[in-house]
Amino acid sequence: MARYTGPSCRLCRREGKKLFLKGDRCYTDKCAVTKRATAPGQHGARRGKLSNYGLQLREKQMVKRAYGVIEGQFRETYERANKLNGITGDNLLRLLELRLDNVVFRMGMASSRKEARQLVNHGHFTLNGKKADIPSMTLSVGDIVAVKEGSLSSEKFKSLQEKAAQAPKWIQADIEKLAGKVIALPDREDIDLPIEEHLIIELYSR
Repeated sequence: MARYTGPSCRLCRREGKKLFLKGDRCYTDKCAVTKRATAPGQHGARRGKLSNYGLQLREKQMVKRAYGVIEGQFRETYERANKLNGITGDNLLRLLELRLDNVVFRMGMASSRKEARQLVNHGHFTLNGKKADIPSMTLSVGDIVAVKEGSLSSEKFKSLQEKAAQAPKWIQADIEKLAGKVIALPDREDIDLPIEEHLIIELYSR
């Protein structure tokens, strides 16, 4: 399956909730979910009652779209989570949170996960001093992510130094140096999205 390249707001409308795919725009009255809270398409306003399977599928689709993960990657992440000790749902969310593109977003270096993925793809970041341009890389405690030296003069990153970083407690962000360090594994309460992960586990356990 190819990556979705259509309108981001269409995905939020389809899920019926804000996925914050457009950064700052999502917090304004221009947000598509605020302006038109119906699913896209000719029959979008006719939302019927979902079956248990439908609820499970929608939850999986919502999480995939929020984190920008395609089906193959998401399935692989679930299988990794299932092999780890502990609760599979918590493991799944933890692995998604530890993706390089998500860490860049949570550090405050991008306005959305989508923008963070693009910045990583374009090679603007280093991981432990080495170039890192694969958004799906899974980070570990102790890893340091920083804007590479050649990108420090970019207006994009200069403007970030004037803002206060709002990183979660498991990331130690230094906005002046445009860097951050993973100091702990994210807990379930650190997730910034309303996710019912048990529905996803039930779907894959069918």
